[in-house]
This record gives sequence, C-alpha cells and structure tokens, in this order.
Amino acid sequence: MRLAVCWRLRSDVCELNYCLEPLFYNFNYFKQMKTIILLSLIMTTQTLTAQEKTDIASQIITMEKAALERWNKGDVWGYIEIYAPDIVYFDPYLETRIDGLEKLTELYKSIEGQVKVDKYEMINPKVQLADNIAVLTFNLVSYSGNQVSRWNCTEVYRMEKDETWKIIHSHWSLTRPELKM
Repeated sequence: MRLAVCWRLRSDVCELNYCLEPLFYNFNYFKQMKTIILLSLIMTTQTLTAQEKTDIASQIITMEKAALERWNKGDVWGYIEIYAPDIVYFDPYLETRIDGLEKLTELYKSIEGQVKVDKYEMINPKVQLADNIAVLTFNLVSYSGNQVSRWNCTEVYRMEKDETWKIIHSHWSLTRPELKM
C-alpha cells in the first residue's frame, strides 16, 4: 500500500496531510495478496496432512509388525493388547464371527504357545485414513519349517479417546484357498 500526499483546502488555509490511497486504487494488489495468502495456507495444510498421514501409516504398520513378531513366537498378547473392547474378528477356520475382546481372548488363550513361525513377509501393506479410522490391508506369507501359509489381512484401527490406535475389526482369509466343489 502506498502513502499519498493529500492537499486539502479548508477555508483559506492550505493543509498538508499524509493519507492512504483509497482502496479501489489498490484493489488488484489486495486481491493478489489474498490469493497468495490463501494458497499458502492451503499448501501448508496439505503438506502437514500428508506428513501426518505418513506418520500414522508408519505407526499402524509398526504396531501390526510388533504384534506379528510376538504372535509368531506363540505370544498372543501382542494382538490382545492392541484390540479394542468392541473388536469383531473373522478367521477362515471359524464358522462365525467373534464379537468382543473377552470372547477373542478366550480363543487366543486356547492357542497360546502353540503358534511357531520361523519368518514372515508382510507384503504391500497399505493404510487408508479417514478421520479417526485407519484401514490396514496386506498380504502375509509365513514360513514354519517346510510349510508356507499365505494370508490376506484387513485390520481396521480406531483412534481411541486416550489417543491410542486400537483394532476394532480384524479379518483374516487364506490367499487363493483350495475350494471344494
């Protein structure tokens, strides 16, 4: 904005004042500045949001891998600790869905110490975010001796009130199972 010198005649006195030029002289300038400021804010927000999404995705994948590491050694508590109380669980070896952490804990206790996986590969993990929900999908290949198992997994995480991520939906299926006809 520019300052202009304004001469005003008042009665028979000549007065010198400094005043701002009227806004209509600088309308384009203000319009351009408003656009630049808005674009800067939008770009900054998108950059932060993209970084936050990357951080959350990394956190979710790290949590899942930590639970898998424990599971592979027969320690079922890695998953139990990250399940929400209202977890729903699908497993290809069960006929029905399991509702709730209490029932799922009973199942897991019955197999505690029995799982032994020598190594695994988490293939192509992808996290999709929406508000306080994160959906993790991946393929899993696990190796136990000469046996190779291939799985599809979908885990739905929810940000809890205490700002921790918990799994509210877990769905495991076999990759290309042999179907009986």
